[in-house]
Formats: sequence, C-alpha cells, structure tokens
Amino acid sequence: MESGPEILVLGSVNRDLVVHAPRLPLPGETLRGQRFVSCLGGKGANQAVAAARLGARVALAARVGLREDGASLVAQLQREGVDVRDIAQPPDETPGVALIVVGAEDAENQIVTVAGSNGTLPLDQVEALDFGGLRWLVAQQELPLASVARAFERARAAGVKTVLNAAPFRAGSEALLPLCDLLVVNALEAQSLVLETGTRLRADAAPEELAQALRAQGPSAVLVSLGGDGLCWVDADGVRRQACRPVRAVDTVGAGDTLVGALVTALSEGQALDAALAFAQAAASIAVSRPGVQDAMPRRHEVDALLAQD
Repeated sequence: MESGPEILVLGSVNRDLVVHAPRLPLPGETLRGQRFVSCLGGKGANQAVAAARLGARVALAARVGLREDGASLVAQLQREGVDVRDIAQPPDETPGVALIVVGAEDAENQIVTVAGSNGTLPLDQVEALDFGGLRWLVAQQELPLASVARAFERARAAGVKTVLNAAPFRAGSEALLPLCDLLVVNALEAQSLVLETGTRLRADAAPEELAQALRAQGPSAVLVSLGGDGLCWVDADGVRRQACRPVRAVDTVGAGDTLVGALVTALSEGQALDAALAFAQAAASIAVSRPGVQDAMPRRHEVDALLAQD
C-alpha cells in the first residue's frame, strides 16, 4: 500500500494570469505585451508542486471555489502528484486570482492578488486535518492568519515541524513566529517583519542581523533569501551563507516557492543542512532560468544533475 504524505502544505490556490512585457509599466503607462498565459498558481499550490516534482510525498490543504472553472485547478494539482483530499471545493465561491506582469529586461515582476476562496478557509477545516504520519507542515500568508496559527498549534502538538514562509508580508504575522520551527523570508519581508516585532535595527542591517532578530521571536531557524546574493541561514549553531549559482534570470516569479518546496523536500529526506540548502538553491536557480512559474519548476533528475557538476 502506498505510504501517505510526509509534507502537508496549507496554502493558497490561484489562477495566475501572467503577462510578459518588455519591462514593467510605469504608473499610467500602457505597454504592448509579448505573451499571455493562464495557469495554476498560488503560493500553496506552487510549493506543493515544487515538492512533488522533486519526489516528495506531499498533500495540499486549501479551499478552491468551483466558480470560474476552479475544478480544473484541483485536477492540475492531481496530475502533478499532489494529494488533494484536504482541498475543500465550495460551489458558490471563486478561486483566488493573481495578475502578474513580468518584464523581459530584468525578469522582475509586479503582482496583484485577489484572495477569493483562499480568504475564507475556516477554522473547522483546520480542525479536521489529520497530522498522523506527517513530518512537516508548510504555510504561507495568503490564507486567514487565524487558520494558519491554529494549524501550527495542532501540528506542534502532534510532533510535526512547522515552516512559515511569511509571504506576502501581512501586519499581524509576527504572532505566528513563536509557533514556527523554521521561518523563510526574503530580505524585504525580513525587514518588514522585524519592524512589526518592535525590534530596532539599523536601516542597513545585514541579513544575519535580521535573521537573528527574527529568531529571537521564536523560530528555531531563519532563512533569508537574497536573490542573486544567495541565502542566509541562522540557527543555534550560527550563520551559514549559501551563494547563488551563476545563472541568467529569465523569470523570477515562483523562485521563492521553488526554494521552499525544495528545502522541505530535502529536509524530509534527512539530508544534512548544508546539502539541503545547496539542493534548494540549485532548484531555485533552475526555475529562474526558465519562463513561467510551475512550468519552470525542475524535476528531481535536473537538480541532481546540476549538483553532480560540483
């Protein structure tokens, strides 16, 4: 009999509407786009798919409204190998939507999201989750924060490690810090979250200082992703830096989600920390070198091949 999931992602599912343009538009400016695609997205779905493609046994707990063909988003998750038994599908709600513009000149992006059914995920759905057999619970901040907090409380009581990707930044998210074992943020999110905790640091504080300040709020470990400058990891053993692989960035949308999915996959396999960080960075570097979000996420053999070159 096939084993159940080891990783549960509690997160959002969106329909991504992605426009590629020569560059990001200025306020009030209209640009002629180069191409458009509509696809499965949302930080929860992205992280679950990233982990599944890398060989993890992963389930997604979410809420996907069936209006606007929401059922097709769930079907796509199933095709990717994600366990969808914990996805509620209310017939009278609309899935979340993300409008994304990607600039070809620098691969930077602008994103506007509408929560849709992501914003209605209730506490009773969290209470019904089964944490038996799980090793990791991963959540982001596109769901009601009260639901994320309760899920973390239940997971920790069951001996499951919790990972918070505090993205997108939201006021009030500092209350989740004592409930997470691992916090993952980018540099801007780290700065915003430190301010929210009331900790005073210099405006030019180094990533290590930001991570230490956030770790003091409860997480056992903090990872600050730094884009082209790699990443910074801080835990009880000190500071680790992982350099970014040299790569020509084509599209950075979803790179952080690939990093999270890959890192939790590696940790669930029992990889040593340095190896897990290298694995996650390699997966993210492949993702940014290709257009698209989930289309750009690598398969396991691609990451293993890249690491074998070292």
